[in-house]
Amino acid sequence: MAVKYIFVTGGVVSGLGKGIAAASLGRLLKARGCKVTIQKFDPYLNVDPGTMSPYQHGEVFVTEDGAETDLDLGHYERFIDENLTVHSSVTSGKVYWTVLSREREGGYLGGTVQVIPHITDEIKRRVYAVGEADSPDVVITEIGGTVGDIESQPFLEAIRQVANEVGRENCMFLHVSLVVSIPGSGELKSKPTQHSAKELLALGIQPDVILCRSDSEIPRDVLDKISLFCNLPAENVIPNLTAPILYEVPLLLEKAGLARVACKRLGLADKAPDLAGWKAMVDRAKGAQARVRVAMVGKYMGLHDAYLSVAEALTHGGIENGVQVDIDWVDSETVTDANAADLFKDCDGILVPGGFGERGVEGMISAVRYARERNVPYFGICLGMQMAVIEFARHAAGLAEAHSSELREDTPHPVIDLMPDQRGVTAKGGTMRLGAYPCRVTAHTSKTYAAYGADAVQERHRHRYEFNNDYRDTLTAAGLELAGLSPDGRLVEIVELPDHPWFVGVQFHPEFKSRPNRAHPLFRAFIAAAKTHHK
Repeated sequence: MAVKYIFVTGGVVSGLGKGIAAASLGRLLKARGCKVTIQKFDPYLNVDPGTMSPYQHGEVFVTEDGAETDLDLGHYERFIDENLTVHSSVTSGKVYWTVLSREREGGYLGGTVQVIPHITDEIKRRVYAVGEADSPDVVITEIGGTVGDIESQPFLEAIRQVANEVGRENCMFLHVSLVVSIPGSGELKSKPTQHSAKELLALGIQPDVILCRSDSEIPRDVLDKISLFCNLPAENVIPNLTAPILYEVPLLLEKAGLARVACKRLGLADKAPDLAGWKAMVDRAKGAQARVRVAMVGKYMGLHDAYLSVAEALTHGGIENGVQVDIDWVDSETVTDANAADLFKDCDGILVPGGFGERGVEGMISAVRYARERNVPYFGICLGMQMAVIEFARHAAGLAEAHSSELREDTPHPVIDLMPDQRGVTAKGGTMRLGAYPCRVTAHTSKTYAAYGADAVQERHRHRYEFNNDYRDTLTAAGLELAGLSPDGRLVEIVELPDHPWFVGVQFHPEFKSRPNRAHPLFRAFIAAAKTHHK
């Protein structure tokens, strides 16, 4: 069977949830036995989001093979439960970089390099590459931005060409568009969606399916009007309503008939979907009555997308423990030793996530100290692990001026220091320790081993600094346990406090591998500890 291609575009405004729509359709097709992979095209000229501020872009999601990608890839992985690759994330920056490098090498034999055909050919090559690399039945490609954006035009032209090359029977265009609600009256208007579809038609793309985003129920006459004016069968205009929880979206779209329409359009067998496990997970999430409260202590609290995968992984841990997790978003710049007791008195767990830079780190250290001294479950991720090491060094091992050399170059006790293979590296993009690396769980009595139930694990990394091995003896003598090491024993991956109810710091990012129907072991164990603390 030929590979089938589904292209997801957005209309009227951005931020409608194209990524969730693409991921949900992927889940529904996988439930029918299809092998599915997903990729994202981002029109910005950055090569990847790795050097972008979280305020600009939210979190950077890291794949197994070390690609720094858009946060939508996290949604894709969580919904279809497949590990994606560098092929799944394409930016204008990558495309233009490749074309210009090829031109400099004489690859175009002196010809004039143009957007069409050279840029569009490179975009098409990357569409086909993900199909060739993973041998899927279906490739779903999300086009970032909104139809009408000037920077998206080469991508839209490229996918128009793909449809001609592979045949329309092997290609489907799914358009996600906002049905506008008039302020005051709440009346729903279809005209912006009609104009958005018209914009696509002007580019040579006829949408096959329109997903109509709305917070409220869309009357049948509004859907019929979109069907009439956008030249679509009525069944191909599908409501896409805001769901009580994110993971219910595939079930709502299944009920609305999205997968049935897609299978019919692409000639796929519309088998009875196996969604029993997914539905059971959603029912557990919606049915949980008990609650636990976790303080997330970071520096980007005004933008929750900066910690999206961590928040989702906490939700996954709650689902498996039968509780709802309420997150207190605590700005680390507001935390001190003096006010920590007041800030965290109602919290059942404290989590310090990853990050870069010195702003707010003293507040993180105060949060760690409170958790350590008050026996509150603590989970430190990447920077959060490093803050735990610094706090322990200062207040338990007698190294009062301990710090990270990243944050204070003149510290007399750099308990966190630059990795040796990072010395001399000056370029910022794609140069950190990135992607999946093995870890050996060394202490079989540790909380980590109890969570994993295994000696060897593999986790994703994104960092330049590490536990300074010069301080191993000093800190372990004071009571810190090195619960996980790299296989060669050189890199400290996990630290714990054996006498604490649950105090774990990890240098890696376990949130990237957590799934709604299979919580990451450490998040499951952390929420279990928070649940015990609550009781």
